Amino acid sequence: MSFHYNKRIRVMIVDDSMLARRIINDGLSKYKNIEVVGEAVNARDARAKIPILKPDVITSDVEMPGMSGIDFVKNILPEYPIPIILVSSLDLRVFDALAVGAVDFVRKPDGMNGKERFIESLANKIVIASCSRVRKRQNAVMMGTSPASKLTFTPQLSNEIIIALGASTGGTEATLDVLKRLPANTPGMVIVQHMPPGFTKMYADRLDKSCALNVKEAKTGDIIKSGQVLIAPGDKHMTVVKTGTNYTVNCQAGPKVSGHCPSVDVLFKSMAENVRCRMAGIIMTGMGSDGANGLLAMKQKGAFTIGQDKDSCVVYGMPMVAQNIGAVTVQASCENIAGVLIRKLNQWR
Repeated sequence: MSFHYNKRIRVMIVDDSMLARRIINDGLSKYKNIEVVGEAVNARDARAKIPILKPDVITSDVEMPGMSGIDFVKNILPEYPIPIILVSSLDLRVFDALAVGAVDFVRKPDGMNGKERFIESLANKIVIASCSRVRKRQNAVMMGTSPASKLTFTPQLSNEIIIALGASTGGTEATLDVLKRLPANTPGMVIVQHMPPGFTKMYADRLDKSCALNVKEAKTGDIIKSGQVLIAPGDKHMTVVKTGTNYTVNCQAGPKVSGHCPSVDVLFKSMAENVRCRMAGIIMTGMGSDGANGLLAMKQKGAFTIGQDKDSCVVYGMPMVAQNIGAVTVQASCENIAGVLIRKLNQWR
């Protein structure tokens, strides 16, 4: 997926590795809409240069001497609300940085392999970040410390309802905000979050420790059941299919759809085509239109659909398109989506 914006985006690179800075600088120099205005070797150096360079977006390594990328994000945002994209190896701590306000992350390539794909992904995320709403999270939810949900669901139809959710930029924390409010007996959920392979397993494990529901990375054949959330693997499309008396998921590699693999549209359209019980669809923060057409297809088959509202989105793209084409039944803030959902489910008796 490539973006072609006329706006020239000023970028500062923060990384203690000279080689990493050179690879990123050289790679981004090929994009006419991106201007690297400077580099910093650590967080302290970056803090000194920000008021001079005035970047629109910052890329930051997660592991740096002196101050980590997580602490850098936590300390910089209150003073300089600049979108920060993390450049990370396969590291669980990337989610801690997202929890304190980083906009997104890109996985570092293994050696020189995958360098072009890495730069393309980083360039696209820089454009998205430049359009994003930076939010410093005052009370980030820590693993295992989520407050018990006050919402209750009467499970008369618990295994006769399926909930599908799709999100992109800003979605890691937005999805957590929704899940932490849902009771343990919530009907089965299937989720696509745009994320690189490897990270989805860590993300699912993190969610599992942070909410009342059981959360796992999906694999083909997993049964959709009450109290469980299935997260699409980072490099596979996930579809819902009927298998005997159960609904299960199928996870398969394939070409990008709507610019992504996994694709929200693929999941939502499979729901519209294959699910014959009651269903709900939720579309959340993210650039582009992935999921909008699929959500419309779900709504046309009788699904109750929710779109995250503009004010609570990091990037009001996917929910905006869904709203504009008539795919959304109700718009709600991130904080209120769980309540809207549970109230509707309790009406389905």
